[in-house]
Amino acid sequence: MPFDIEMIKEVYAKYPERIEAARKVVQKPLTLTEKILYSHLTDGPATKVHERGSSYVDFQPDRVAMQDATAQMALLQFMQAGKDKVAVPSTVHCDHLILAKDGAKEDLKNSINASGEVFSFLESVSNKYGIGFWKPGAGIIHQVVLENYAFPGGMMIGTDSHTVNAGGLGMVAIGVGGADAVDVMAGMPWELKFPKLIGVKLTGKLSGWTASKDVILKVAGILTVKGGTGAIVEYFGEGANSLSCTGKGTICNMGAEIGATTSTFGYDEKMEEYLRGTGRAEIADLANQVKEHLTGDPEVYANPEKYFDQVIEINLSELEPHINGPFTPDRATPLSKFAEEVKKNEWPQELEVGLIGSCTNSSYEDITRSASIAKQAIDKNLKAKAEFTITPGSEQVRFTVDRDGYLDTFGQMGGVVLANACGPCIGQWARHTNDPNRKNSIITSFNRNFAKRNDGNPNTHSFVASPEIVTAFAIAGDLTFNPMTDTITNEDGKEVKLDEPQGIEFPPQGFAVEDSGYQAPAKDGSNVDVVVDPESKRLQLLEPFEPWEGTDLKNLKLLIKAKGKCTTDHISMAGPWLRYRGHLDNISNNMLIGAINAFNDSTNSVKNQLTGEYGEVPATQRHYKEEGIGSIVVGDENYGEGSSREHAAMEPRFLGVRAILVKSFARIHETNLKKQGMLALTFDNPSDYDLVQEDDTIDILGLTEFAPGKPMTVVLKHADGSSNSITVNHTYNEGQIEWFKAGSALNLIKKHG
Repeated sequence: MPFDIEMIKEVYAKYPERIEAARKVVQKPLTLTEKILYSHLTDGPATKVHERGSSYVDFQPDRVAMQDATAQMALLQFMQAGKDKVAVPSTVHCDHLILAKDGAKEDLKNSINASGEVFSFLESVSNKYGIGFWKPGAGIIHQVVLENYAFPGGMMIGTDSHTVNAGGLGMVAIGVGGADAVDVMAGMPWELKFPKLIGVKLTGKLSGWTASKDVILKVAGILTVKGGTGAIVEYFGEGANSLSCTGKGTICNMGAEIGATTSTFGYDEKMEEYLRGTGRAEIADLANQVKEHLTGDPEVYANPEKYFDQVIEINLSELEPHINGPFTPDRATPLSKFAEEVKKNEWPQELEVGLIGSCTNSSYEDITRSASIAKQAIDKNLKAKAEFTITPGSEQVRFTVDRDGYLDTFGQMGGVVLANACGPCIGQWARHTNDPNRKNSIITSFNRNFAKRNDGNPNTHSFVASPEIVTAFAIAGDLTFNPMTDTITNEDGKEVKLDEPQGIEFPPQGFAVEDSGYQAPAKDGSNVDVVVDPESKRLQLLEPFEPWEGTDLKNLKLLIKAKGKCTTDHISMAGPWLRYRGHLDNISNNMLIGAINAFNDSTNSVKNQLTGEYGEVPATQRHYKEEGIGSIVVGDENYGEGSSREHAAMEPRFLGVRAILVKSFARIHETNLKKQGMLALTFDNPSDYDLVQEDDTIDILGLTEFAPGKPMTVVLKHADGSSNSITVNHTYNEGQIEWFKAGSALNLIKKHG
């Protein structure tokens, strides 16, 4: 029996009535995105049009998914909400706290030993509150969700930015912070600004070396890391229908890298095949009964310019493999031009490591296409010149590809199979190197490649490509190699050429697994105790944040003026810091240590205005807090892009930062700041960023008249006695202003029971 089948039946039963109501209100054909959104309104069938990009709307998601790193803070918050059980189906997946070092078996054992306290906490909280628990080694959250929980036309939220992966099975699946997850698990509405719509029409069909990954690598190059902000990307066309379900998932997964709210595809035969192939025939049968509601209307796809805010068209038959990077996932280069770019930019030509897998590319199809290249290396007497690692997406995928001989093929090529976990993709990688700061190149089939992201080395040039391209590059060990045109000298001194990859969407013998790693919760969790050791370095029970004092904020000190790209990795690093995700005080020692100070171009070095000396960002802020002085952080464009991690919002709040003032925000981070009772402000005139000086003391005026759409005034008081008065904007609605006044959204939940 598939998970939550009764819930899915209820969702589909509502569709006809809710789609009809939406049509009457909107009075035009509907996109798939609109159908899903209007069918999940908290207040029932639609009664008014929601304006794209401006209307705040309450939704009722069908389920919540959490990974172990973010689940800690989410569940610590949920424990404060006063609820006996989660209101919607929810799951926890242990995939982030497993360090990749020596191979799957040893890594899993060592990580369970190192993080056993956290895993036990998550298991007991899940057991108490009715949450499904996937233990360490079960797989990466997004692949496990695709295999077990995703369903066409559903809506889910997850405490990870790559929750969007489930769009490959026709969902609207959105990455959020833990406070949003708490809202939904507590039975409250979930608020989202009604998104704009970007349509991507896919024509033709993939062939040869080109893979689904190349679609999103191409789109990332077109839209950039912020081009999808505030929008849902809907893929359609004959090309979309030709892609495998897991290939669709890959495209949706990396949509997080363009800032998109999420991405999705309409229900089709490939999705039906995947549902049946993963033991969910009953869901496929249900979907078939309402399939006209699980894709966009024909009129929409016939004239997309009339129904989408932006339309992009890509011919899959002409699409070339792409390689994106380094240091940003939107620097897209076609394979035919990549060698030229390597030489022109003097990127390290020697490839040191190739890594395939992760939540983006770890399906059976991905593994078989890569294995077909590895098999050629064996048959043609080639030895991989670079290290090579394989990260299966789930225990089901790992068990099945092992049974079918593919892991043995990788082993013969020299590959090392890592645990079914995130590992190197999120910096959980004990890389084998004698010089952790040396300039070098790696290539992955992951999704994100910011500086320091994979191994903590700012000089690692990390590139992103499809798994088969990564495999070919690992064999060659040279970034100027083009597998479509070039030959390689084998161990016999002969020139050989790699043939096009061949893959299989589904295992001929079907999927198999001995232990999926799932643990169902207790039917009645009232007798389950959740114990947190007060002396623990890993877990810390939360104290509510203080409510707003009712006055304007004056005499704030400038903590840091961040220059250029400032992602959530810069604000709250992952890697070794993951161990403190359940301990707000300890993890706050990484606050903004990766941000570049605009006044000295250094990281983790800011001027303490009380002493005149330079010190670490967290230590400086702790000094201000001890003295009862608030502070402000100033940032650049798209501040907070990247991960959904709410720690990047909670740490400043905890340490006494009162406001974040930037040119523009990434969506998830702005919401996370609001949820934690922080002020998230933007310059009305972006050039006013240049007026901010290192020794500024700052007033924020207008809080006593805080209202939707009403600008505020910031006064920059400079050390020389002069000042600048500038206008700043915000996007708070009435409900979000109440979060601010209460001190956090969670405080309001507790207040209203």
